[in-house]
Amino acid sequence: MYLGFKTQLKVTNSDTKTLLAKHAGVARHAWNWGLALTKEILDNNKNNPEAHIKFPTSIDLHKWLVALVKPEYSWYYEVSKCAPQYALKYLREAWGRCFTLKGGSPKFKKKNRDDSFTLDGAITVDNFQIKVPRIGWLKTYERLPQGVKPSSVTISRKADKWFISFKVEIEPKPTEKNFDVLGVDLGIASLATCSNGQVFSGVKAYKKLEKKLTKLQYHNRNKTLLSANWYKSQNRIALLHLRIANTRKDYIHKMTTSIAKNHSKVVIEDLNVKGMLKCGKLAKAISDGAFAEIKRQLVYKCELYGSELILADRWFPSSKTCCVCGSKKESLSLCERVFDCQECHNKIDRDLNAAINLRQCGLGVSPSRATAVAKLGQAVPEVTPVDKKTPKSLVEAGIRTLS
Repeated sequence: MYLGFKTQLKVTNSDTKTLLAKHAGVARHAWNWGLALTKEILDNNKNNPEAHIKFPTSIDLHKWLVALVKPEYSWYYEVSKCAPQYALKYLREAWGRCFTLKGGSPKFKKKNRDDSFTLDGAITVDNFQIKVPRIGWLKTYERLPQGVKPSSVTISRKADKWFISFKVEIEPKPTEKNFDVLGVDLGIASLATCSNGQVFSGVKAYKKLEKKLTKLQYHNRNKTLLSANWYKSQNRIALLHLRIANTRKDYIHKMTTSIAKNHSKVVIEDLNVKGMLKCGKLAKAISDGAFAEIKRQLVYKCELYGSELILADRWFPSSKTCCVCGSKKESLSLCERVFDCQECHNKIDRDLNAAINLRQCGLGVSPSRATAVAKLGQAVPEVTPVDKKTPKSLVEAGIRTLS
């Protein structure tokens, strides 16, 4: 299987920074030019069906770019030809996803926002440096994988930092599993509640740094556009956003690795995150949880560590169903944090009840009122706060244990 490897570049030379920025600028210009052209073709085909124009492929777009754009803009020849070529290729793929209803319409790119470009050719990987076409040797802060020969690399910029990424082929590494099936319920109060009683409270990176971000944006409001102080302020804001994203991603990586390594089957809900974000009161907290990122990481990590990921249907009533007797509530408000069953008088934490139902879904067990108590016995844990005897490493990782 292939995994992506991404690391920060150690760029100290101003000439190298300028060359990287030129590549990103050419790729952005080619994308915007191709997007404007393809939109004109779509508008023409819609308004004038008789004068229908075939929608171009990425090869057609690159031929037109070489014939029409490059002679007009000489700075295209200062960078590698791969930068605009891959930009048009990715644009055509984006339109393909749009036509098949797998994604939205491509948008125009803005300078200094998600700048990136792709290069291919003769690429050499050394210990702490990598050689790419037209740019040369680039140093890194960490050791690169040895014995790999990537066919292409993608260089991107976040704030004032440059990163390089490429694919690495590795063999799956199945691990010895301590548990069989684990149900994981994602939520807002706690990021993930497991059926075995373990709770990952979540780092809530945006909530912790929101005041600092607001202060930086407030001080930036009256600065002269494109001035030196404006660029400094924009860079501070971008660095804080990068810090928030890295903090969130680091916690999610630790959580998903722990789940995939130690359980043979993992059951999560196939949540409609895009629909959930339409709720104005909860959109900020849902975005801070990064539910889609958790699912994405579990998909490839379960394959990497020899586990099986089961996606429960998004309409599965995990929160409304009692994990003991199987009775279902018609409605359950968000303020009800304890599930109180009126049939069997079972009282249990709401998220834990949902996680146990997901585990039973993975086992193919449907709890009935007559046999549920005999099946589960004392297997339903109760929510308890963090104990003083909890290992320090768990507390630092933000993990709350339940007994």
